[in-house]
Amino acid sequence: MSSNIEKNSGTHRWQGRDDTASEGPKAQRWHQQIAPYSTDLANTAAGNVLIGFCCDEGVRRNGGRIGAVAGPDGCRSALANLAWHASRPIYDAGDVHCDGEQLEAAQTLLAAQIAELLTHGHRPLVIGGGHEVAWGTWQGIAAAVGGGNTTATPQQQRVGIINIDAHFDLRQSTPASSGTPFAQIARDCAARHLPFDYLCLGVSALSNTKALFETAQQTGTQWLLDDEFVASNRSVVESCVTMFLDQVDAVYLTICLDAFHVSVAPGVSAPATRGVEVAMAEWLIDLICARDQLMVAEVAELNPRFDQDSRTAKLAARLLARCADAARPGMS
Repeated sequence: MSSNIEKNSGTHRWQGRDDTASEGPKAQRWHQQIAPYSTDLANTAAGNVLIGFCCDEGVRRNGGRIGAVAGPDGCRSALANLAWHASRPIYDAGDVHCDGEQLEAAQTLLAAQIAELLTHGHRPLVIGGGHEVAWGTWQGIAAAVGGGNTTATPQQQRVGIINIDAHFDLRQSTPASSGTPFAQIARDCAARHLPFDYLCLGVSALSNTKALFETAQQTGTQWLLDDEFVASNRSVVESCVTMFLDQVDAVYLTICLDAFHVSVAPGVSAPATRGVEVAMAEWLIDLICARDQLMVAEVAELNPRFDQDSRTAKLAARLLARCADAARPGMS
């Protein structure tokens, strides 16, 4: 059994309300704008491209609640009926499937897809799956930015990682899991002689051991705790984030849905009792996009099996729509 790519698997699932007959062409929704992704550059204008990572294996290895394999489908369903406001095209590149325990093979396939999209000038919008998706996404970014080089070059973009997450995901355990991706990325950066620019926002002190905080310090990770990444502390947060953005050329934004309170994100592997504010996540997205630094955006840990009223799927869709500049009324 091997992992595989199901090209454009999501296009047949894009269905929703149609108001265009009564309200005209400006009444369109996501399901009316989505198109299959094609590598035919003559017919594919640069835009945002959805790609799913259907995988439970990383969460299983990490001892979490499985069910994230259905995350991409759940997110697409929530995106379908959202009102369309974006100026850039939106495409669906289908799903990468992890068959059985073949996590590493699936991550390699995802990396190839991400590299292809970036090389063709698109912005990937990745839907997990567990947070093991991040290792695959990063490998694709590194391949596209570095051209496969194992060492940094003067022309190479410096890509910073911003992770909204209750967990550092810096575990040193083997085999790799949903708890290890940023430790893997740190090692990869060291091997490539690249800086490891990693900012984790919303860290729960009670969900990360002293060992993980020590690893964060040793790897040069920057972070804000969940009780620091709040609107009432906006000036401090903005100073921290702005300094981070100033030192990088582009941003890989990955959002673990277990960072949000269980009331808005019950459908995750490890629900949060405190959680970060949705408004702070949206503020962060706006800040990155305003500086034109968003290279790749990603949501992880969407687990429809434990979702209630599709709350978590709707949150994931809202965040991805904002990353796609699709939640700004008045855009043409």
